[in-house]
Amino acid sequence: MSPGIEAWRRFRKHRLAVGSAIVLFLIILSVIVGPVLWPVPINEIDFGAMLQGPSLAHPFGTDDLGQDVLARMLYGGRISLAVGLCAMLVAIGVGVVVGAVAGMARGSVDTALMWVTDLFLSLPQLPLLLVLIYLFRDALKDIAGPEMGVLVLIVAVIGGLRWMPVARLVRAQFFSLREKEFVEAARALGASPSRQVVRHILPNALGPVIVAATIDVAVAIILESTLSFLGLGVPPDIPTWGRILFDAKDYLDFAPHWALFPGAAIFLTVLSINYIGDGLRDALDPRRVI
Repeated sequence: MSPGIEAWRRFRKHRLAVGSAIVLFLIILSVIVGPVLWPVPINEIDFGAMLQGPSLAHPFGTDDLGQDVLARMLYGGRISLAVGLCAMLVAIGVGVVVGAVAGMARGSVDTALMWVTDLFLSLPQLPLLLVLIYLFRDALKDIAGPEMGVLVLIVAVIGGLRWMPVARLVRAQFFSLREKEFVEAARALGASPSRQVVRHILPNALGPVIVAATIDVAVAIILESTLSFLGLGVPPDIPTWGRILFDAKDYLDFAPHWALFPGAAIFLTVLSINYIGDGLRDALDPRRVI
């Protein structure tokens, strides 16, 4: 039985992870297909329907301008999930490169890279995020436009502050795997260091990295929502889930639906990703009996 089939067999036995995967799939499917099935313009203003609760015309209610909350959530969900995925790819990419170089080089190179990693780990993430967004968002708006500039900045900053745990994890995996018999055999047969990494060490270190990737997606979604809630995320006309929560904060007493649905979407998405990470951790750990 191949390792992939064995991992899938073990993952299927983790019922909570499988259920979470189904929930996450439905959320992703809804934000992709939903705007086609519910083609209500996200910026259609109807002052006669201001702050209405859920109804047949507006299943998730309306906001203070009479805009349909469901349509805005389906549109904004794409951005929130895309930010989480792209920030994860940045963090995993940087972390794998730094960890692999440190794990293979050792010596002064390893010491220097781990010193930089420890330096970044000591930085307070949320205050630093706020400062970087505040300092550079106007400049990037001028270069890449008000929407793309802010999104690129958010992805780069979140991903740039999440690579350190991955780097430490990959470094530890490399230290362990480079002394294994199959790597020693490849080295004895004349395999170059790069071939040892690409063909033998890195594929066997991907299990923990995949688990770390799921955690990074969840963290990135929360951080993007936090930035948007604090008013430092995407522009007001882009309705990400965090931005909808920010707009709804002053109307919680008499229009709780406006904040309830995007809050529930963030909660379910992050919870599902975390449970999927738990299932992958158990499925990819051969020492764990399932």
